[in-house]
Amino acid sequence: MPVEISRGRRVYIDWARGLAVLLMIEAHTADAWTRAADRHSAAFSRALMLGGFAAPLFLWLAGIGVALSAARLARTGAHRRSVVGTICRRGLEIFILAFLFRLQAFIITPGSSPVAIFRVDILNVMGPAIVAAGLVWAAGASARALVLWYAAVAAAIALLTPIVQTAAVVDLLPPWFQWYVKPAGDLTAFTLFPWTGFVFAGAACGAILATTDNPPAERRAQFAFAVAGIVLVALGQFLSKRSSIYDQSHFWTSSPTWFAIRVGIVMTAVAMLYAMSPLFRPFSTASRALERFGRSSLFVYWIHVELVYGYATWPLRHRLPLWGTLLACAAFSLLMYRAIIVRDRIVEKWRLRGVRMPWSNDLGRRLGEKSMANRSV
Repeated sequence: MPVEISRGRRVYIDWARGLAVLLMIEAHTADAWTRAADRHSAAFSRALMLGGFAAPLFLWLAGIGVALSAARLARTGAHRRSVVGTICRRGLEIFILAFLFRLQAFIITPGSSPVAIFRVDILNVMGPAIVAAGLVWAAGASARALVLWYAAVAAAIALLTPIVQTAAVVDLLPPWFQWYVKPAGDLTAFTLFPWTGFVFAGAACGAILATTDNPPAERRAQFAFAVAGIVLVALGQFLSKRSSIYDQSHFWTSSPTWFAIRVGIVMTAVAMLYAMSPLFRPFSTASRALERFGRSSLFVYWIHVELVYGYATWPLRHRLPLWGTLLACAAFSLLMYRAIIVRDRIVEKWRLRGVRMPWSNDLGRRLGEKSMANRSV
């Protein structure tokens, strides 16, 4: 089995998603469990910055998935409208899951306001972005056109973010819509601008990957991604030190330069994972574990947030030193992996019960009849 592709999947993409899962756990445990005395240290800031790359990586990989899935469906002969419908339904499912997740949190951990159910989190942004990416896919007459469309939309979202977030017309929108456009304290963890731009940036790369039908072509594409990522990081660093063209822009939230740096780092990191895939062969157990994390990313997201921030770990809330938080994070990651194993076993038993029971019972009946016939002879 090639390292690059397993069961029809590009394994290094699952590795990247698994890495995003571990970064997500690290960010949430550091935020929830680290004591106040350590929260102003440089090490804590670096830990949060590292964990902050989980969201861009998740969204960028979602864009990759949109382009690859659309291309795969198109190759099977599916009509363009059917392909777009499939992508849009997936985006709507994720958007609905965002509210179900918040509803579950409200029920399991009571005490918060019902308004928190409508808090804008990463799934609230990812869902509409996938729908929009599916609609843009319909406009691309060729792979090159798709790449240009997706890249142009990603750049436009990044460049318009400081303008949209400070526009007076946003204040005229209903409050729930405002939360999707500009930050509103605890009610907004993510906004459509600039976070949806990561999905379109990933879709542009995915449209290129979809044209690679052999290992040499994929190697060239990944090398190009690495070079482009390094250029984006350098360009973002250079422009961040120049005078801003906007009246109001914050580097860590709305600046297009920080958007370019994050996209560049994500592109380079995934290209490095691809290049390092032969080195993972001696560590097959670890690589399979990372792949399993990646394929269960939504499941881990769904169960871990309430465990980290809810009553289950309340005695740890803001009480651990940073080194203790990191140790607890490692133990919690192992617990999440164990939860994945248990989930997979339950699902497998359910599938076996639904698929094998009918013919296994019939086989048992036939063997019994044959045994009785042998005895009579």
